Amino acid sequence: METRHLRHFLAVVDHGSVSRAAAWLGMAQPALSQSLSRMEQELGVKLFDRSRRGAQPTPAALAILEDVRISVTRIDAAAQRARDIAHGSAGRLTIGLVSSALFDMLPRALRALRRTAPGVQVVLREMSNAEQADALAAGAIDIGLMHTPVAVAGRMRERLLLRDRLVAAVPGDFDIDEDGCVSLARIADAGLVLYPRNQLPVLYAGILDALRKAGLEPFVSQEANRTLTVLACVAGGCGVALLPSWIRSLDFHGVRFCEVRDGQDLPNFNLSAIWPARSVPTLADLFAGLDLGGVHR
Repeated sequence: METRHLRHFLAVVDHGSVSRAAAWLGMAQPALSQSLSRMEQELGVKLFDRSRRGAQPTPAALAILEDVRISVTRIDAAAQRARDIAHGSAGRLTIGLVSSALFDMLPRALRALRRTAPGVQVVLREMSNAEQADALAAGAIDIGLMHTPVAVAGRMRERLLLRDRLVAAVPGDFDIDEDGCVSLARIADAGLVLYPRNQLPVLYAGILDALRKAGLEPFVSQEANRTLTVLACVAGGCGVALLPSWIRSLDFHGVRFCEVRDGQDLPNFNLSAIWPARSVPTLADLFAGLDLGGVHR
């Protein structure tokens, strides 16, 4: 039994007449009658009692009516979903992301995605840079929101989402200057709380190089692989962290944020989308192409 037979059956039930149903369907009445007859033959039951007043569904027709209606609805939904997937507006998208993307970039990206492709099912996986690089190479995630530069095996595309300056996160009892700033010398004296070197090697090296350019000897007092863990270490008096300026939007007990007075040589904190380059457009391409606002902060 073909889907069109089910649609023809519903049209006759809803319009109460073969002629009216045929007009609504835009087909000849004999063709509709033939379609109904074929459905009756396949089911082995009579579906309509026809008279001059129209076509009335038989008890057998009424018994299957709801099931037929649900089936057609599901078929239509499946067909629409297939079209959406083919056009890149539905499907499943697995996103890897570093913790710093959670507080600003991800909410904006999800809102933009819902406006553009509300049928896309999103799976989120918070992962370190190194974990995302491995997951992208293995095909375990479709796109990664990562700190760059970073090396990822395979042919990848990249879009810079945010270029942020670094600010200092200091313990709540840290004695900052009157202008609310802190110097690199004070940071070096307190010791650094950094992400692990193997997680963000370029950022790690850039921070140490900036201190050395200022004639200071950097000392890493604590490493932590998540942003909230870094803040907890700062609150615990382990040292001073250098974090992207969006961190000011957080109220973390025991931590204050301030500008670095002589931090012009500090590296930027970049967040980028990285995803596999494919010969046909993917949901990752759609996500990476969303309008997420400015790059600089």
